[in-house]
Amino acid sequence: MGAVGGAAFHFLKGTYNSPRGDRLLGGVQAVQMNAPRVGGSFAVWGGLFSTFDCTMVYVRQKEDPWNSIIAGAATGGFLQMRQGLGAASRSAVFGGVLLAMIEGAGIMLNKLMSAPQNLPPLEETVPPNMGGAPPMGHLSNQPQVNMSSMSQPPPPQPSSSSWFGGLFGGGKEQEPATSSGSKTQVLESFDAPNPPSFEYK
Repeated sequence: MGAVGGAAFHFLKGTYNSPRGDRLLGGVQAVQMNAPRVGGSFAVWGGLFSTFDCTMVYVRQKEDPWNSIIAGAATGGFLQMRQGLGAASRSAVFGGVLLAMIEGAGIMLNKLMSAPQNLPPLEETVPPNMGGAPPMGHLSNQPQVNMSSMSQPPPPQPSSSSWFGGLFGGGKEQEPATSSGSKTQVLESFDAPNPPSFEYK
């Protein structure tokens, strides 16, 4: 992504900044000089972000947007650590805010896409059973299913956890999925099972 985007950006920039007769050559030279650098920077950022994100999933045992936000802040701060504490903290705040905006946009998009699916189900009016014949769509030897009892959702459970309480596993073990599109999953342990022993007993 970084190499392709950097190549397109620097080709346009090199073409614009070159003299009139050498615009195409100037764009190609700008791509050759700058696209590998931009691609490498994106690769380093993506690798660090994935490392921090997977670490947060392992530490918190949860898969939610907070992992990406914390990983973005940690990546930004880690990459600017050579410039000093001030630059690293500013970059960490910028990375966290950027990832929070990306995660928020993803949640909003999921909420907008899933909005038509949350409509209540249409209740069909079944005509009265005349002459002992089964209703339409049912065989005579099948029991009838009450659809009204199946369409009722389970009652919501009250939640009394604080906003920051469940960040590092201090909250409840089980959190239901919200209707906003974000889904929190409590993950099982990542410990690998013991390898089989081939000893003869």
